[in-house]
Amino acid sequence: MKIAVIGQSLFGREVYRELLKEGHQVVGVFTIPDKNGKADPLGADAEKDGIPVFKFPRWRVKGQAIPEVVEKYKALEAELNVLPFCSQFIPMEVIDCPKHGSIIYHPSILPRHRGASAINWTLMQGDKIGGFTIFWADDGLDTGDILLQRECEVLPDDTVNTIYNRFLFPEGVKGMVEAVRLIAEGNAPRIKQATEGATYDPMQKKENAKINWDQPAEAIHNFIRGNDKVPGAWTVVGDQQLTFFGSSFISNGPAPDGQPLEIPGAFRPAVVTKTGLVLFGNDGQKLSVKNIQFEDGKMIPASQYYKTADSAALQLSDEEKKFSEEIRAAWKRILTNVSEIEDSTDFFKAGAASMDVVRLVEEVKLKCNGLQLQNEDVYMATKFEEFIQMVVRRLRGEDGEEELVVDYVEKEINNMTVKIPHQLFINGQFIDAEGGKTYDTVNPTDGTAICKVSLAQVSDIDRAVAAAKEAFENGEWGKMNPRDRGRILYRLADIMEEHQEELATIESIDSGAVYTLALKTHVGMSIQTFRYFAGWCDKIQGSTIPINQARPNRNLTFTRREPIGVCGIVIPWNYPLMMLAWKTAACLAAGNTVVLKPAQVTPLTALKFAELSVKAGIPKGVINILPGAGSLIGQRLSDHPDVRKIGFTGSTPIGKHIMKSCAVGNVKKVSLELGGKSPLIIFQDCDLDKAVRMGMSSVFFNKGENCIAAGRLFLEESIHDEFVKRVVGEVKKMKIGDPLDRSTDHGPQNHKAHLDKLIEYCQTGVKEGAKLVYGGKQVERPGFFFEPTIFTDVTDEMFIAKEESFGPIMIISKFKDGDVDEVLKRANNTEFGLASGVFTKDISKALYVSEKLQAGTVFVNTYNKTDVAAPFGGFKQSGFGKDLGEEALNEYLKTKAVTIEY
Repeated sequence: MKIAVIGQSLFGREVYRELLKEGHQVVGVFTIPDKNGKADPLGADAEKDGIPVFKFPRWRVKGQAIPEVVEKYKALEAELNVLPFCSQFIPMEVIDCPKHGSIIYHPSILPRHRGASAINWTLMQGDKIGGFTIFWADDGLDTGDILLQRECEVLPDDTVNTIYNRFLFPEGVKGMVEAVRLIAEGNAPRIKQATEGATYDPMQKKENAKINWDQPAEAIHNFIRGNDKVPGAWTVVGDQQLTFFGSSFISNGPAPDGQPLEIPGAFRPAVVTKTGLVLFGNDGQKLSVKNIQFEDGKMIPASQYYKTADSAALQLSDEEKKFSEEIRAAWKRILTNVSEIEDSTDFFKAGAASMDVVRLVEEVKLKCNGLQLQNEDVYMATKFEEFIQMVVRRLRGEDGEEELVVDYVEKEINNMTVKIPHQLFINGQFIDAEGGKTYDTVNPTDGTAICKVSLAQVSDIDRAVAAAKEAFENGEWGKMNPRDRGRILYRLADIMEEHQEELATIESIDSGAVYTLALKTHVGMSIQTFRYFAGWCDKIQGSTIPINQARPNRNLTFTRREPIGVCGIVIPWNYPLMMLAWKTAACLAAGNTVVLKPAQVTPLTALKFAELSVKAGIPKGVINILPGAGSLIGQRLSDHPDVRKIGFTGSTPIGKHIMKSCAVGNVKKVSLELGGKSPLIIFQDCDLDKAVRMGMSSVFFNKGENCIAAGRLFLEESIHDEFVKRVVGEVKKMKIGDPLDRSTDHGPQNHKAHLDKLIEYCQTGVKEGAKLVYGGKQVERPGFFFEPTIFTDVTDEMFIAKEESFGPIMIISKFKDGDVDEVLKRANNTEFGLASGVFTKDISKALYVSEKLQAGTVFVNTYNKTDVAAPFGGFKQSGFGKDLGEEALNEYLKTKAVTIEY
């Protein structure tokens, strides 16, 4: 089609570009006149392409169309007008001229929020659903027939910028192109707008943006975020007009600690805290604003309100002076209308716009060895001299990140003070869940609550995913040199090692892990895992591929290994920290960002890990931790369109459900480490002493809460009785008790529901006729302790022969001496295939059996010997994909092929 594009801004430019890609003929572009000598992005692009560009200051005078303007438009003979972002009044002589008429983009779900400030009013009114409408233009104000609409959820802390950048801009561009496609195909609908629910909302201007304090805190929060960044919600303090930005609603929590600030008309004085300015509604609830702007345009962190600026200007070194002049030249390239950049030149008063902020941030990054400023940094240092001082302080390391505020739960335990975070961790901050919802996490040693933990809600999940997406697409992590990324992960491993005793103590009280085992395995292997994958960061590479060259041309084909994006990780409760490390380390090394759900019953080491990640320098949004219900969080992550990969460890039924949800959602990549019933075959020619020792470890390691635990031991008949006798003797020596006691061998099961399941499992085994040789019941003491248990005479059809206990229950079956193929058949007669083992001194037999066992891992004359460099994962219904080793990186990378003809 022949199309006239009427509009402006980056949005208009992207619609224009996409229409050209679709093969349409853009016969003319109509945009606004240049401002301060700078062309609008839409007009600038069209001029480069040789498209006729018109920059009429107006189309009408006193309500009447200007004849020469209409004449120039009609000469183009457009078949459709596309108005992607139009701030001018276009006369009906132009709107109705093309044979297909005109379509307009509007950023609300019409008929609600008609008018130019639709996005602002969507937020100020506290709407839960937002979106955009593409409609057929008529002579009313946003009243034309609807062609297409798209909806999105409005997140609790959305601002005009975030909802626009997250949805209204990218999906709006797609929507405009789709609308034109429907028109070209003759399938575009015309749906009359309903009268019910219709609103007309006036233009939101600065004079209308004064805050009314006589309303609930949530309404004040909605008003502030609805005016952020333009025009800015304000109030008067003393003789100074203050404008607030970066509002967050605080649903509960303790009284803030800081200095009071009297605000006329407010329910109670505001409080200047370490994290911002806390404000109060007339309902006593709280909100917090991050930044304050003064009347002269100067913006400061709200936390700095009472702190005088460092009046002593930095004395620049010769090298810094040279750098200062390079930045001055960058300002001059951006502010082309300014003859000279003085120290007092104000970036915005000199004509800079929001897109110039992005350019300045990128210019600094190129000049300053990758120094990553945030857009708001420019708003806080608008004059050139201030800007240089701010950048030099950053380069000298004198102006670091804001302090991480952690509301610790402190415990005097294990001869130390343990400091435990207990809130959600989203975008680099610990925050309460929506509605202040919490639950108790329980110490399995005595059944008492350790602390209350924030219980994530759907809005929290969406907020975390949005933070991870922003960090991946626009943050420092996504742009970082891989070697620098590796340095941060090495630093994280070092910090974890510095805190290993605290981590192991938290792991013990939250999961019941024996402290010495937690120190060596739960925490120790986690540290090793991050060190191992830190080394991979700068070794992820593609390959060149010879292809069939069509002469006379020559071709070069190569592959790139690229990160996937936002990854959702769901981990179990048996090794809370180690399972986090196994998946997260590979994920981060590949360059992705993470939203992780720890098991609801064991969230505390994940939250402590989040705190340590900030100390290591991992940027905001890269890691997000959401304690709570798997049915809610896991489901939402599986369904979420912005999550591109799910890594899951847990039960087979839940894994199947996740896989289905991922397929139905956005066909996201999945890796699953699921249930197991690992066979351990012990032949008579083994080293029996070692077989007894390792056989016990294969079952009772970590209280049997071990995904690769030997679920069934097959013993050659001639050694069966001796093996059982020795194992029973060794089990009787095991000390059951407090996991923090260094002499304890066997701690409590993880949680009450699991203990009950083990008791029921044993009762089923007895009913089926298996012989209970030892244990099988709860230990009579406080907490969730279960006796190490041994069953013999287990036949293949029994429930306990087929189903995983995930506890300290040894299941023993016999097989005839020398009958290798028969025992292999029985060992493989399961839908699980996670791990397996064989004990024999016959190397030929060992190799034959390891080849025939249908499992992802085979241990020969050992068990549980996993290593960070060796791939780990199962076959059949034990899942697919690998943790650990180089292969784990494949789960978090995508391969792109590039072919160049030369």
